[in-house]
Amino acid sequence: MSTEPVVDLTTSTGYKLQVRPAHPGDEAALASFFEHVTKEDLRFRFLRSVQKVPEAEIEAMTHVDHVRTEDFLAIVPGTDRIIASVMLAADKAMETAEVAIAIDAEFKGRDIEHAVLEHVTQYAKLHGFKRLQSIESRENRSTIEVERSMGFKARAVDGDPMLVVLETSL
Repeated sequence: MSTEPVVDLTTSTGYKLQVRPAHPGDEAALASFFEHVTKEDLRFRFLRSVQKVPEAEIEAMTHVDHVRTEDFLAIVPGTDRIIASVMLAADKAMETAEVAIAIDAEFKGRDIEHAVLEHVTQYAKLHGFKRLQSIESRENRSTIEVERSMGFKARAVDGDPMLVVLETSL
């Protein structure tokens, strides 16, 4: 188990979960988690077609510097079952951070995405970031809706009509 703090969250639907940073040793659980994410949601998360998340990418998620990059895992309390993964990666100036999320298909519809994004937003504020961004496929309407409800503003991505950047000031 991680020595990093575990945070208890409750969604607006009353679902309880825990969030903690990923760490070395989470690779197998993270690989298993991604097997429970729909192909469409994998495409939304990685912005490309993904049949299986490569081991090198899973390794990168579990071996972060915990300064410019953090990967948060949402887990079912009392278990090691990962139900969401949220990557937060900052620019070199440590002013803007990008966030990307994936949810286990079985756990969608419980407002986990909103609760975890709110947690990551608070984390980014506490660590001095000025802006939080998300690059989304325009087809990812549910995530865009969640981010807009949290105050993110949308703008087009130059040169790619299929993508939109959502950004909020912290």
